[in-house]
Amino acid sequence: MENASGERIVILIDGANLYTALKTIDFDIDYRKILTFFSSSGTLVRAIYYTAIIEEQVHSTIRPLIDWLAYNGFMVRTKPAKEYTDDAGQRKIKGNMDIEIAVDALELSDTIDHFILFSGDGDFCTMIEALQRRGKRVTVISTILSQPPVAADELRRQADVFIELASMEGDIGHSSGSLHN
Repeated sequence: MENASGERIVILIDGANLYTALKTIDFDIDYRKILTFFSSSGTLVRAIYYTAIIEEQVHSTIRPLIDWLAYNGFMVRTKPAKEYTDDAGQRKIKGNMDIEIAVDALELSDTIDHFILFSGDGDFCTMIEALQRRGKRVTVISTILSQPPVAADELRRQADVFIELASMEGDIGHSSGSLHN
Protein backbone atom coordinates (compact mmCIF):
# COMPACT_ATOMS: atom_id res chain seq x y z
CA MET A 1 0.00 0.00 0.00
CA GLU A 2 1.51 3.28 -1.06
CA ASN A 3 0.91 6.29 1.17
CA ALA A 4 2.59 9.58 1.72
CA SER A 5 4.25 9.41 5.11
CA GLY A 6 2.50 11.45 7.74
CA GLU A 7 -0.86 11.03 6.04
CA ARG A 8 -3.81 11.00 8.41
CA ILE A 9 -5.85 7.90 7.60
CA VAL A 10 -9.32 6.68 8.52
CA ILE A 11 -10.70 3.21 7.77
CA LEU A 12 -14.43 2.91 7.08
CA ILE A 13 -15.74 -0.66 7.01
CA ASP A 14 -19.18 -1.42 5.57
CA GLY A 15 -19.61 -4.58 7.65
CA ALA A 16 -22.39 -6.21 5.63
CA ASN A 17 -20.69 -5.52 2.31
CA LEU A 18 -17.31 -6.75 3.56
CA TYR A 19 -18.94 -9.91 4.94
CA THR A 20 -20.45 -10.61 1.51
CA ALA A 21 -17.11 -10.03 -0.22
CA LEU A 22 -15.25 -12.30 2.21
CA LYS A 23 -17.81 -15.09 1.77
CA THR A 24 -17.65 -14.94 -2.03
CA ILE A 25 -13.85 -15.27 -2.15
CA ASP A 26 -13.56 -17.62 0.88
CA PHE A 27 -11.20 -15.34 2.79
CA ASP A 28 -11.01 -14.79 6.55
CA ILE A 29 -9.84 -11.40 7.74
CA ASP A 30 -7.79 -10.58 10.83
CA TYR A 31 -9.02 -7.20 12.04
CA ARG A 32 -5.96 -6.64 14.22
CA LYS A 33 -3.80 -6.95 11.10
CA ILE A 34 -5.90 -4.28 9.37
CA LEU A 35 -4.94 -1.82 12.11
CA THR A 36 -1.28 -2.82 11.94
CA PHE A 37 -1.12 -2.73 8.15
CA PHE A 38 -2.61 0.73 7.75
CA SER A 39 -0.81 2.16 10.82
CA SER A 40 2.49 1.35 9.14
CA SER A 41 1.78 3.69 6.23
CA GLY A 42 0.60 6.83 8.02
CA THR A 43 -1.19 8.00 11.13
CA LEU A 44 -4.28 5.86 11.60
CA VAL A 45 -6.69 8.29 13.25
CA ARG A 46 -9.69 5.99 13.44
CA ALA A 47 -11.07 2.67 12.21
CA ILE A 48 -14.85 2.46 12.16
CA TYR A 49 -16.92 -0.69 11.62
CA TYR A 50 -20.56 -0.20 10.60
CA THR A 51 -23.28 -2.83 10.88
CA ALA A 52 -26.98 -3.21 11.51
CA ILE A 53 -28.08 -5.60 14.24
CA ILE A 54 -31.26 -7.60 14.62
CA GLU A 55 -32.18 -6.57 18.15
CA GLU A 56 -34.33 -9.61 18.97
CA GLN A 57 -31.38 -11.93 18.39
CA VAL A 58 -29.66 -11.99 21.77
CA HIS A 59 -27.06 -14.46 20.51
CA SER A 60 -26.35 -12.87 17.16
CA THR A 61 -23.37 -14.26 15.25
CA ILE A 62 -22.11 -10.69 14.75
CA ARG A 63 -22.17 -9.81 18.48
CA PRO A 64 -18.80 -11.44 19.41
CA LEU A 65 -17.10 -9.68 16.50
CA ILE A 66 -18.62 -6.31 17.41
CA ASP A 67 -17.60 -6.71 21.05
CA TRP A 68 -14.05 -7.71 20.07
CA LEU A 69 -13.71 -4.78 17.66
CA ALA A 70 -14.98 -2.30 20.27
CA TYR A 71 -12.34 -3.46 22.77
CA ASN A 72 -9.50 -3.62 20.24
CA GLY A 73 -9.14 -0.25 18.58
CA PHE A 74 -12.23 0.04 16.41
CA MET A 75 -15.13 2.41 16.80
CA VAL A 76 -18.29 0.39 16.17
CA ARG A 77 -21.38 2.06 14.77
CA THR A 78 -24.57 0.03 14.83
CA LYS A 79 -28.26 0.55 14.31
CA PRO A 80 -31.24 -1.79 14.54
CA ALA A 81 -31.96 -3.75 11.38
CA LYS A 82 -35.52 -3.64 10.13
CA GLU A 83 -37.37 -6.84 9.35
CA TYR A 84 -40.13 -6.95 6.76
CA THR A 85 -41.96 -9.38 4.50
CA ASP A 86 -41.54 -8.85 0.77
CA ASP A 87 -44.23 -9.23 -1.91
CA ALA A 88 -43.43 -12.95 -2.24
CA GLY A 89 -44.00 -13.49 1.49
CA GLN A 90 -40.28 -13.90 2.23
CA ARG A 91 -38.91 -12.52 5.50
CA LYS A 92 -36.21 -9.95 4.69
CA ILE A 93 -33.83 -7.88 6.78
CA LYS A 94 -32.76 -4.36 5.87
CA GLY A 95 -29.88 -2.67 7.63
CA ASN A 96 -28.14 -0.25 5.32
CA MET A 97 -25.43 1.90 6.94
CA ASP A 98 -24.55 3.99 3.85
CA ILE A 99 -25.81 7.30 5.25
CA GLU A 100 -23.89 6.84 8.52
CA ILE A 101 -20.68 6.07 6.61
CA ALA A 102 -21.12 9.07 4.28
CA VAL A 103 -21.93 11.51 7.09
CA ASP A 104 -18.95 10.34 9.17
CA ALA A 105 -16.61 10.61 6.17
CA LEU A 106 -17.70 14.13 5.36
CA GLU A 107 -17.49 15.20 9.01
CA LEU A 108 -13.95 13.77 9.24
CA SER A 109 -12.81 15.29 5.94
CA ASP A 110 -11.36 18.41 7.59
CA THR A 111 -8.77 16.35 9.48
CA ILE A 112 -8.20 13.25 7.30
CA ASP A 113 -6.00 12.98 4.20
CA HIS A 114 -6.76 9.42 3.09
CA PHE A 115 -9.97 7.42 3.42
CA ILE A 116 -9.82 3.63 3.20
CA LEU A 117 -13.27 2.28 2.35
CA PHE A 118 -13.96 -1.43 2.69
CA SER A 119 -17.07 -1.66 0.50
CA GLY A 120 -18.02 -2.36 -3.07
CA ASP A 121 -21.30 -0.46 -2.95
CA GLY A 122 -21.69 1.90 -5.91
CA ASP A 123 -23.85 4.18 -3.76
CA PHE A 124 -20.59 5.55 -2.29
CA CYS A 125 -19.52 7.20 -5.58
CA THR A 126 -21.10 10.53 -4.62
CA MET A 127 -19.40 10.47 -1.20
CA ILE A 128 -16.03 9.67 -2.79
CA GLU A 129 -16.44 12.45 -5.33
CA ALA A 130 -17.25 14.92 -2.51
CA LEU A 131 -14.15 13.83 -0.57
CA GLN A 132 -11.98 14.16 -3.68
CA ARG A 133 -13.28 17.70 -4.28
CA ARG A 134 -11.95 18.45 -0.78
CA GLY A 135 -8.51 17.18 -1.86
CA LYS A 136 -8.78 13.82 -0.11
CA ARG A 137 -7.54 10.47 -1.41
CA VAL A 138 -9.91 7.51 -1.34
CA THR A 139 -8.87 3.87 -1.58
CA VAL A 140 -11.61 1.28 -2.06
CA ILE A 141 -11.03 -2.32 -1.01
CA SER A 142 -13.45 -4.97 -2.24
CA THR A 143 -13.55 -7.81 -4.77
CA ILE A 144 -14.27 -8.28 -8.43
CA LEU A 145 -13.42 -11.99 -8.32
CA SER A 146 -16.98 -13.01 -7.48
CA GLN A 147 -19.82 -13.48 -9.98
CA PRO A 148 -21.30 -10.94 -10.05
CA PRO A 149 -18.50 -8.73 -8.68
CA VAL A 150 -19.13 -7.26 -5.21
CA ALA A 151 -17.36 -4.05 -6.23
CA ALA A 152 -19.40 -1.87 -8.57
CA ASP A 153 -17.59 -0.68 -11.72
CA GLU A 154 -18.51 2.95 -11.09
CA LEU A 155 -17.05 2.75 -7.56
CA ARG A 156 -13.78 1.34 -8.87
CA ARG A 157 -13.57 4.13 -11.45
CA GLN A 158 -14.33 6.86 -8.88
CA ALA A 159 -11.78 5.71 -6.30
CA ASP A 160 -8.22 7.01 -6.46
CA VAL A 161 -7.05 3.44 -5.88
CA PHE A 162 -8.94 0.15 -6.00
CA ILE A 163 -7.42 -2.83 -4.20
CA GLU A 164 -8.63 -6.35 -4.79
CA LEU A 165 -9.42 -7.75 -1.34
CA ALA A 166 -8.01 -11.18 -2.21
CA SER A 167 -4.62 -9.61 -3.01
CA MET A 168 -4.36 -8.48 0.63
CA GLU A 169 -4.64 -11.97 2.12
CA GLY A 170 -0.95 -12.02 3.04
CA ASP A 171 -1.24 -8.65 4.80
CA ILE A 172 -4.61 -8.90 6.56
CA GLY A 173 -5.62 -12.53 6.24
CA HIS A 174 -6.41 -14.72 9.21
CA SER A 175 -3.81 -17.02 10.65
CA SER A 176 -4.45 -19.49 13.45
CA GLY A 177 -4.97 -17.87 16.83
CA SER A 178 -6.27 -14.57 15.42
CA LEU A 179 -9.81 -13.23 15.49
CA HIS A 180 -11.49 -13.24 12.15
CA ASN A 181 -14.89 -12.83 10.59
